[in-house]
Amino acid sequence: TTGPSSDSDTSPTVESVEDNPDGGCHIYRNGYYESSIDVVEGILEVNIIQMTSIQMTESQAENSVVDFVVTCQGSLPTDVCTVVSDPTCQVSKSVVCDPVVVTDECLLTIRRAFEEPGTYCINITLGDDSSQALASALISVNGGES
Repeated sequence: TTGPSSDSDTSPTVESVEDNPDGGCHIYRNGYYESSIDVVEGILEVNIIQMTSIQMTESQAENSVVDFVVTCQGSLPTDVCTVVSDPTCQVSKSVVCDPVVVTDECLLTIRRAFEEPGTYCINITLGDDSSQALASALISVNGGES
């Protein structure tokens, strides 16, 4: 049970009763507790605002490379993870996580390579110590053109 204490302290009193299965005895505990809550803003929203296919030289042409421009609102991220999945977003093909340094405005360019042409589901997650936010998109990669 919880109730106010009888002295001038306004902290709630906690009394707990525990059953002891061996002897049927009760243990009584009385005391005071105090707690604080810190509210943090966190990363509120992530948006993929642009996807651009990058033209590579002939020696690098085995992979298609795409730049994703991402914005966010709220606190600034400290890491970014990209999950590349099948078009249904059910079967993960690759996961890449990197630390990022964002100083004053949340605007990131994330470059990812795709080994073969096809349609992919992209999940980009921005995170910090207390929150994460996700944006998803479908992308069609056609051997250097997207």
